Amino acid sequence: MNRIEIVKGDITQLAVDAIVNAANPSLLGGSGVDGAIHQAAGPVLLAECRTLGGCEVGCAKLTKGYNLPASFVIHTVGPVWRGGQNNEELLLSSCYSESLKLAIARGIETIAFPAVSCGVYGFPIAIAAEIAMREVWNAIRCSDTLSRVVFVCFSDEVFQALTQSAGRYPLIAE
Repeated sequence: MNRIEIVKGDITQLAVDAIVNAANPSLLGGSGVDGAIHQAAGPVLLAECRTLGGCEVGCAKLTKGYNLPASFVIHTVGPVWRGGQNNEELLLSSCYSESLKLAIARGIETIAFPAVSCGVYGFPIAIAAEIAMREVWNAIRCSDTLSRVVFVCFSDEVFQALTQSAGRYPLIAE
């Protein structure tokens, strides 16, 4: 079985140990995947998020999954694309690496990621896909606990970009 999968679908429906939320800095819900996760998890997720004091760009925080099939939600705040001159690539890399560090520390074996920063935050999809694949590949190479990472795509463009990036990592490519 491949340890990395790329699928189109609804991240809130995946039966994995943790899903990653492309959150805003307040962690109090928003639009896109953030709003969908909060809606599916129920109001108790919002109540727990209120206790966390927000989250900085490039960082990650963990909550329970509540009404989701996933036991945990890892909230990460991606950068808004501002032309690439404001450390956006480094910050996006940090979103993935910090989320994966939290997962590994918690003993999480299966995790699903959305395309962080590729929606309203405007990150170029091809660049984001390469960053995401590189960070996941590095984490899987160094971890005995991560058995499956799923990228859940909201569009054909994201699916194609991730599939193309996966081809550059032959040990994990489908």
